Amino acid sequence: MRITRTVKYEAERVRGFGREIMAVPGCETLLSCIQCGTCSGTCPLSVYMELSPRQVMALVRADFKDEVLRSNSIWLCASCYGCTVECPREIRITDIMYALKQRAIRDGVYPKRFPIPILAKEFTAMVRSKGRVTETLLVMRLFMKANLMAVLSSWRQGIGLIRTGRFVLKHERIQRRGELETMLAAAARDKEGS
Repeated sequence: MRITRTVKYEAERVRGFGREIMAVPGCETLLSCIQCGTCSGTCPLSVYMELSPRQVMALVRADFKDEVLRSNSIWLCASCYGCTVECPREIRITDIMYALKQRAIRDGVYPKRFPIPILAKEFTAMVRSKGRVTETLLVMRLFMKANLMAVLSSWRQGIGLIRTGRFVLKHERIQRRGELETMLAAAARDKEGS
């Protein structure tokens, strides 16, 4: 594996980005990172990342928003919490990775046709509209938006799952959806207030 080092320029920084991430609950302790590399050494997927977890933490603190949000590294985080458990400064690194993913989705700066943000958006939209997730429809929407060829190559397996009752095509809904809408509206107001 060849490591390419790039020079960082002041003009590439987005002032205040690190503070914005640290304002997310669970991400407040980022400044206490001592760059020991325990997170990267613990992460089972760091060998596949272009930016190790340690580098992600340093770049967030230094306000390099675009480089962090456009990297595939935050999407490769498997949420195993190994980094968080082993961190000698008790930094909730996994929560920071989640905050970065949410920010990338909000800003629309994730790799196009990348399945993870598409899945997050479709999951959220389905819960908001029906109150529940119908797995079959979620998977179909994901494949249609991320990889149409996967749908076409998996049709036999899909039919077998439908035939055995493992996949249902009927939208599942909750009762009293109005209560869910009230809760979601309260959460949105609460988020705006913080």
